[in-house]
Amino acid sequence: MNQIDAHFDDGKNYFRIRSCGIIINDNQVLMVKNDQDDYLYSVGGAIHLGETVEEACVRELKEETGHSYEIDRLLFVHENFFTMNNRPFHEIAFYFLMKPSSITKFTQNSIGFTGAKEEMVWIPLESFNQYKAYPSFFGEELTNLSLHVKHIVTKEKNT
Repeated sequence: MNQIDAHFDDGKNYFRIRSCGIIINDNQVLMVKNDQDDYLYSVGGAIHLGETVEEACVRELKEETGHSYEIDRLLFVHENFFTMNNRPFHEIAFYFLMKPSSITKFTQNSIGFTGAKEEMVWIPLESFNQYKAYPSFFGEELTNLSLHVKHIVTKEKNT
């Protein structure tokens, strides 16, 4: 099967649909760092054409962590407008809370959107805002999870 990411790039602007998993363990959230950027970001990636956001979330978490996770529920739909490398990006991301797991160590090293080698890191929820991490709303939202799906719109400058 040909796996084509659900995105478009007109050379000036970039748009994509992303599906992400939120893994919380012992009051920490799993985030990603890479060997090129000075910020952390959520676990997940672009959906493939013909793939549901739920399928993409499970696939992306398996690719990035090396472990299988199950979805608990959808927490956020995030419309994110940001600039990267002086280019405007528009991203719609679906954030799913994953079912609890005892997995805390990861040996899988994936390659990210920009080609950088990725590594999984745990960030304490109580000090999330002390990190340069995206989406920044995690710092407030993950300490008091809503029972309802939240639609969040942000305009952030990453790089």
